[in-house]
Amino acid sequence: MNGTVTAGAGRPLKPRHGAKSAAAVVLLVAITVWAGIGVHVDLPAIVANWRNATGNIVQLLQPDYGFFPKTIPALLETLQMAVIATAIGSAISLPLAFLASRATNPKPGLLAGVRFVMNMIRSVPDILFASILVAVVGVGALSGIMALILFNLGIIVKLVSESLDGEDAGAQEAALAAGASWPKANRAAMLPQILPSFASQVLYTFELNIRASAVIGLVGAGGLGILIDNVRSFFRYHELSLIIFEILLMVLVLESVSSWLRKKLV
Repeated sequence: MNGTVTAGAGRPLKPRHGAKSAAAVVLLVAITVWAGIGVHVDLPAIVANWRNATGNIVQLLQPDYGFFPKTIPALLETLQMAVIATAIGSAISLPLAFLASRATNPKPGLLAGVRFVMNMIRSVPDILFASILVAVVGVGALSGIMALILFNLGIIVKLVSESLDGEDAGAQEAALAAGASWPKANRAAMLPQILPSFASQVLYTFELNIRASAVIGLVGAGGLGILIDNVRSFFRYHELSLIIFEILLMVLVLESVSSWLRKKLV
């Protein structure tokens, strides 16, 4: 042997996925083009109307801060809707989460029924709930709160029941072996384990309610959404820009506070 070592000898060859990656990209592009054709995406129309869009964007970049006092009542109503919906929705969701978990509900029929209802609630968009409730209850915050409560049920029950499925059932089994009923065993053994997770999900849902309450108001369900619809209908984009900025600021503040609280709960 001459003592020379071939460059790269002994190193495993890097697997080549060039052909597979190229095929995946081509497939993705083909699916995107197919979807675009299906929904009639008209690129020339977008280019032709771009001047109108640029004018609106310029207005959106110039908020009318003098409009702020008129937004305060709607802003407070949005917060109030989110608080009430989160409180009621979380209170209803906790027992339903225990009924929707295999770890805490020994009755297959009841388990399947609760999960079926929750899946139905979760599959309906919140704005559709709001549209139906506005027609039934009337325009205003009450229909928005009811829509948000249903929206909260779908989220919290799903997340908390999955958390229950993943918890250690040792303490629960010990309580059942000692003669406790399922509700008592769940309350004594499982509830303390998932309370931090439940509190975290409630805070997360509260953040979502702030965003959702602004959207469902577009169909008359109270909050900032009604104000947004009013200023948008008259093309007052300077005022709309201020409302969007307020929603963004409120969401960022609430997200920071809830993130801090979630860290304290862990």
